[in-house]
Amino acid sequence: MSNKVKKNAVRAGAVIAATTAMLLMSSPAFALTRDDGDDPGPGLSVAETLGLYVAAPIILFLVIAGLVMAGDRKPRKQTD
Repeated sequence: MSNKVKKNAVRAGAVIAATTAMLLMSSPAFALTRDDGDDPGPGLSVAETLGLYVAAPIILFLVIAGLVMAGDRKPRKQTD
């Protein structure tokens, strides 16, 4: 193996090791430890979750699209 290939292999190994370490550090097992001042509220129900993350963005999109379409309308010329 040439030095360039060895260098690339070491670099790839370092990237894989760093990525694995980051994934392990961010695993849900570490989320069980509460920090000082951490006061989580009650969880959301399925209906609340769907309303917040599905219905609300759709409604907001429709309102914005409606406002854009209303503002884009050109006044019609009146013919006599």
